[in-house]
Amino acid sequence: MIKKKSRNLCRKLRHRGIRKNIQGSESRLRLNVFRSLTHIYAQLINDQKQETVLAVSTLTPEVRKKVDGMSKVEKAKVVGRLIAQKSLEKGINQIVFDRGGYLYHGRVQALAEGAREGGLKF
Repeated sequence: MIKKKSRNLCRKLRHRGIRKNIQGSESRLRLNVFRSLTHIYAQLINDQKQETVLAVSTLTPEVRKKVDGMSKVEKAKVVGRLIAQKSLEKGINQIVFDRGGYLYHGRVQALAEGAREGGLKF
């Protein structure tokens, strides 16, 4: 009997494979994306020190005020722009994009485009 793997398990397996190739360092932090049904989360991670340098989501108070009544894709773009703005304030402009095992489509793509518009290079 063949059992079908859940979508989330398949995503986690894809992410594990991607993580073998993608490493965040001091010079190029890793922009990690997590997507839930209602919210999107982005964080800049230094894998060498194993610390989160910066995190922004649709639950962040300053984002919550801006995104009221927007679609999920528009919210993701706002989160991308805000994480780019905050990272540039800290002097970070080069990153490695980690899509978290999700397809580069929809909200993940919108977040990446927002970060690029904000001035991040990846």
